[in-house]
Amino acid sequence: MTRIELYDTTLRDGSQREGITFSTTDKLNIARKLDDLGIDYVEGGFPGSNPKDVEFFRRAAAMAWSHAKIVAFGGTRHKDLTCGHDPNMLALREAGTRVYCIVAKSSVFHVREILETTLDENLRMIADSVRFLKETGAEVIFDAEHFFDGARLDTDYAIRALLAAAAAGADCVVLCDTNGGSLPDDVSALTRRAREALPGHVRIGIHAHVAIDLGTANTLAGVQNGATHV
Repeated sequence: MTRIELYDTTLRDGSQREGITFSTTDKLNIARKLDDLGIDYVEGGFPGSNPKDVEFFRRAAAMAWSHAKIVAFGGTRHKDLTCGHDPNMLALREAGTRVYCIVAKSSVFHVREILETTLDENLRMIADSVRFLKETGAEVIFDAEHFFDGARLDTDYAIRALLAAAAAGADCVVLCDTNGGSLPDDVSALTRRAREALPGHVRIGIHAHVAIDLGTANTLAGVQNGATHV
């Protein structure tokens, strides 16, 4: 039986909900409970965004974890900077975790309208950022933001974003239903497409949202079609 690994985002995605504010101690206590539950990966936050998350990673590094791997989350390098001169990339690497998660655009709309850069430059940003973190010897997970929306606009480009991360050394690529509006049939078809395109050693993940109450159904659709990271 294929083992499905579990990745918890309570300390980042979960903290974005209205009315929730975690102290550093709260985050460490939650992480400990998740470790006790047997969760494989605990995403601790975004060290480039605030001092509290920097402190979380500093304190977490001094703690013993029985099962969970603590993950530092961040974006790719800025379009006008190299990784070595990008403050967020440097903060991410300085978190010193065994696992990093990089999020990047996989939709042509977001590349052009939000990042205001070229499609090729976005692919270089992905590859450079993954490679920069792999140089530390850490595991790197790549989050393809708006993957399913992006694939509806331009499937080939969404797949190219995955391939850019994989070629740079990403261990796992995660298909994100960022707006939560995808249907299980779409998730099934695009997960299969990704599995066919990617090298066999690169794991595929699924990150679904519950905006239209299909988060669980979409997750199961992803798993049934090759995702082993949830």
